[in-house]
Parts: sequence; C-alpha cells; structure tokens
Amino acid sequence: MPSYSADRPASLAPFIQHTAIDIGITREDMIRHCEEAVRFGFNAAMVPASWVPLVAERLRGTGVQVASALDFPTVGSMTSAGKAAEARAIAEAGADQLDMGVQVGWLRSGMEQEFRDDIAGVVEAAGIPVKVMLELPKFTAAERERAVELAMDAGAAYLKNASSGAVEIANPDSIAYLVERARPGIAVKASGGIKSVEQAVSLLDAGASLLGTSAGIAIVTGGEAASSY
Repeated sequence: MPSYSADRPASLAPFIQHTAIDIGITREDMIRHCEEAVRFGFNAAMVPASWVPLVAERLRGTGVQVASALDFPTVGSMTSAGKAAEARAIAEAGADQLDMGVQVGWLRSGMEQEFRDDIAGVVEAAGIPVKVMLELPKFTAAERERAVELAMDAGAAYLKNASSGAVEIANPDSIAYLVERARPGIAVKASGGIKSVEQAVSLLDAGASLLGTSAGIAIVTGGEAASSY
C-alpha cells in the first residue's frame, strides 16, 4: 500500500476515487475528468454508467481504473434482476470496479436471504470487484451487524459506509467499525462528504483502503472543498 501523510497532500491521490456524478455532465466534462484523474494520479475515475465506455477508452493504459455505480443515487429502487443485468453491462463496457446500493428496506423487514441474494446477483453478474454501500445510519445496531455479514457472505470485495454525504459524512468510527468486521481479503471504502486533507487522513488511519470524493483535487492540492459528494 502506498504511504501517505497529511504533510504531503499529493500522497493521498492513490487512495482517492475521483468522483463525477452530477446531473447534466457532458462529454467534455468526462474527458476533463479523465485528464484530471491521470494528472493527479487518482486510484480511479468514478463516473455514471452511461459514460463508462468513453472513460474506459480515455483511461486505457494509464493505470487509472474505471469505477461506476448502480442502484444509485436512489438506493434500493432497482429490481434484483435489473441490478444484475446493469452490472453485467457496466462490466462489459469497461468498468474495473462497481459500487452498488443495497435493499435497506428488505433487511429491515427481516428479508435477509433476499438482501443477500440481491448483492450476490450483482457480484456474480459483474465479475469485477463490487463495493457494497451499506448505508450504516439507516440500520439499528443489530441490523448493521447483519448487513455487514450478509454483504460479505454475498461476495463483497469492499464494505462501504454509505453512498453519499446525504446518508453519512464519512467518519473514523464508521470506518473502524467496518474494518474490525471485515474478513481477510475484504477491504473498506469511505464515502460521504470527504472534503479536506485532515478528514481524508483520519479515514485512512482508521483503516480505509479507498476514499470516494468529488473533492479530490482540492484535497491533494492541500485545500478544502466547499462541498463534496
């Protein structure tokens, strides 16, 4: 794993998934986003599924990975069959990694098998590492434990605290919670309102392997963004 330090903001770049998911993103925006990901040395460009073919073409051979998401930003709205089909299409279009939303309401209803199978279907169809957005604040303490266990049983490559800052501002406590429970070979991604060097370092110190943020450039240049997805 690369080393990092708050004194060297640029050292955080290999841990950051450079995120651009705003409504109305244009082709020119996506091209610029790819150029930024390469220039600053980010881990990946996180982009909407509709732009994966373009981004995969632009990033080929650069060492920057292509990441996308499904059942997002309105988490839990897609059918399991729809998720699996979309996961397969995104992977075939050139994505290297995939973040997915979970069926919060199913688990809260006691539908544990359905919750697990929903994730497992995406993992199987995608054939690439899947990061499961667990939406931790939406669950009781007991439900949270089950969500983590079921996600790992389903084949999650990464456990993720939340889909965005609207659900939870990424914090060391949530990351440490996931790290403590992650089985060997399963990593943790932090996401939600990551805006500063200090916050990014605190999350990595807590055990996160990746950080998802739209404020990556501000962070690696030593600044702080006014807002972040």
